[in-house]
Amino acid sequence: MGTTTSPTSGSSPGATSERASGPRTIRNVALVGHSGAGKTTLAEALLHRAGVISRPGTVDDGSTVCDHEPEEISRGISVGLSVAHLDWTAPDGVTYDVTLLDTPGYADFAGGLDAALSVADLAVVVVSAVQGVQAGTEEAWQRCVDAGVPRMVVVSKEDRARADFRRVVDELRATFGPVVVPLELPLGEEQSLHGVADVLSEQGHDYGPDGRHSTGALPADLVDEEHRLHDEVVEEIVTHDDDQLERYLGGDEPSAADLERTLAHEVLDGDAVPVLLGSAVTGVGIDRLADYLCELGPSPADRPATVVVASGGGGQGGAPHLVPADPDGDALLHVFRTVVDPFVGQVSVFKVLSGTVRNNDRLVATDSGAEERLHGAFRLTGREHELVDRVEAGQIVAVAKLTASPTGTLLAARALPLRARPLPARPAAYGLALQPVSQADDDKLSSALARLCVEDPTLHVGRTGAQTVLAGLGDTHLEVALERLARTFGVHVTTEPVQVAYRETVRRTVEAEGRLKKQSGGHGQFAVVQLRVSPRERGAGFEFVNAVVGGSVPKTYLAAVERGIVEAMAAGGPHGHPVVDLRVELYDGKAHSVDSSDMAFRTAAAIGLKEALATAGTVVLEPVCAVEITVPTESQGDVMGDLSSRRGRITATASLDDRWARIDALVPEAELARYVLDLRSLTGGRGRFEAVPDHYDALPAGRRDPV
Repeated sequence: MGTTTSPTSGSSPGATSERASGPRTIRNVALVGHSGAGKTTLAEALLHRAGVISRPGTVDDGSTVCDHEPEEISRGISVGLSVAHLDWTAPDGVTYDVTLLDTPGYADFAGGLDAALSVADLAVVVVSAVQGVQAGTEEAWQRCVDAGVPRMVVVSKEDRARADFRRVVDELRATFGPVVVPLELPLGEEQSLHGVADVLSEQGHDYGPDGRHSTGALPADLVDEEHRLHDEVVEEIVTHDDDQLERYLGGDEPSAADLERTLAHEVLDGDAVPVLLGSAVTGVGIDRLADYLCELGPSPADRPATVVVASGGGGQGGAPHLVPADPDGDALLHVFRTVVDPFVGQVSVFKVLSGTVRNNDRLVATDSGAEERLHGAFRLTGREHELVDRVEAGQIVAVAKLTASPTGTLLAARALPLRARPLPARPAAYGLALQPVSQADDDKLSSALARLCVEDPTLHVGRTGAQTVLAGLGDTHLEVALERLARTFGVHVTTEPVQVAYRETVRRTVEAEGRLKKQSGGHGQFAVVQLRVSPRERGAGFEFVNAVVGGSVPKTYLAAVERGIVEAMAAGGPHGHPVVDLRVELYDGKAHSVDSSDMAFRTAAAIGLKEALATAGTVVLEPVCAVEITVPTESQGDVMGDLSSRRGRITATASLDDRWARIDALVPEAELARYVLDLRSLTGGRGRFEAVPDHYDALPAGRRDPV
C-alpha cells in the first residue's frame, strides 16, 4: 500500500479549519443498538480522536466518559442516556459541533433510547462484528423508523476474534432490506485488522498506532471484491438522482464527492443506510466515521422539529407543527432529559428547537405557564460541565434548577399553544412492593419516588391495597432505581412481591339477620336488619334494594344500612379479600324509637352481611388480563405452550409478516408477575407484550387459597 498521508481531521495540532456557525454545522447523533455492541466504547474513541480526552477509558475499569454513574460502573452497562460534546474538522475544512447521545442498549432502560431519538438528527446503529444483528439491534432500528430518524450503521469490534464484517452485512440486508449500503471493507480482520477500503473512492486507508491513516492503492487480493461492491453501490446511489443516472448510463461515472452528496440526501430521506466499520480499541476507522457523521449526517436545519398544537382540553393531542431550526426565530426549547445530581440538584438537558437563548433569559413553560430563568447553561460531556453564554437553534445543552419543567416540557419566549410530541408508550412490565426500613425513610419515600419518576418517566408508582408499588420495564430497571433511591435520596427500602388484587363474592343466595342490641345506661343501641344476599354477574358491581314493607326500618336509616354493607364488603369476606358483585335486599327489620340510630343500623348491616357470607360461603375471584404479545415467528409455538402452562387462554393469533406474529390471550394476573423476564428468555430478547386488566374470574378448584 502507498504512503500518501490523508488530510488531518479532528482537533489535531496543525489542523487548518474554518470555524462556521449555525444549525448546518451541528450534528446531534444518537448511538443506538444492542447492549454490549460497543456504543460507549465508540463514543470514548471519538472523544479521544477529537482531542476531548487525553486517553480513552474502558467499560471494564469504569473510566469512560459516558458511563460514569456508580450503577453503570458496577454492572458494566449503560443504564441512562449520556451526552458528550466534541468539535470535529471534516475534510471540507469546516469544524462541526457534534453532540453524541450514548443510549442504553438493555431493554430495561429503553426510555433513554426514546429520549435520545426525540432530539437526534441521525442515529448510528452500532452492531458487533462478532455477535451481528441482535434483538436490541432490531428494536433500535424499529424505534428509529417510528421516530423518523435517519440511520447509519457502524460494525464495531472488527479487531476481535471471530469478527466477520461480510456476514454482518448479509444479516443486515436480510433483516432490514436493500437500504443497507456498505461504504467500506476491512483490510485484514480480527487481530490482523489494519485499515479499511473505501468503496466510493476505491482506495485503501492503512492505520498506524496513533489512529491516523495513510491512503494508497488497494491490496491485490481485495481489488475484485471491492470493485464489484463499488459498482453495486454506485448504481444504487445514482438511481436516486436523475441527472447522475443519465450521466452514469452514458459512461460518465460520478466522483466520490458527487456520490457522497447524493448519498447524504438518501440518508436524510431514509432511502439509504450507509454501513461503516472500525475498532474503537485500535482506532481503525474512527476518524472516517467522524468525517461521515459530518458529511452524510443531517443537520437540524435539514430536519425541522415536530411539536403538536395543544388540543382545547390542554392535552398532548393535536395537529403536528413543524419548527424550523432558525437562530433568528422565536425561542423554543425542548427539555428531553432530567437528571437529579447530588451536588448540583435537578439538571435539565434540552435542545434549542428555534431561536437563540442567553444566560438569564426568562422563558415560559408552554403547558403550565410557569416562568423559568436560564442561569448558568452548560455543555455536558459525561459528568463534566462547560459553561456557555449563548445557545442557538439545533444545539443541546443543560441547565440546573428548572423547578417547573419536567421531561417533555417546551419552554418558549412567550405563551404558545404547543406541546412536545409524546414519547412512545412504555407500559410497566414488572413491579415490586416497597417497605421503608425506618420511619425516616417512610417520611421521605413519596417525594423521593416522585423525583425518581421525573428523572425516568418509564418508572411508575402506584398503590395495590396497602402496598406502595414501584413498576418499570424489568428487574434490572427496578434494581437500579432502588440503588439510586438510596444513593441520591437517602431512602432505604426492602421489597416484596406485589399482592394480586383478589376479590370474592357470595357463592349462592342466602338470607341472614344482623342484630345489634346493647344497653348500658341511658340511650342504648338497637337495630335489626333482615337481608337477602345474592351473587351478581362478574363485573356487575354492588346493588342495594329496599324491599321493606310497612316501615319496619324507617326510611331515615336506609342510607345507613347501605353504608354499613359497603363498609363490610370493603373490609373483606371470609378469605380476607374485598367483596364484589353482590345484590343485597333489605326486606325486613326492627327499630326502636329511642335506641336506634344511624350507627346502630350501620353496625347491624355489617353483621348481617358477614353472617350471610359465612353461611353461604364465597368464591375467590382472580383478576385476568388481556395480553397482546408480539414474537418472532419461530418462537410462536414455544410462547403459546408457555401461555397454556400459565392457565392462559389464546383468543387470537395473527401473522404480522414473514418474521413476526401476534398472540392475543387472557391470562390470570398472578401468572404475569415475572412474565417479561420469561418472555425475553423464550424469544432471545425479541418478544414484547402489553397487558391490561380485563375481568375477574373464579379461582379454579384445586388452586391454593391466596390468603
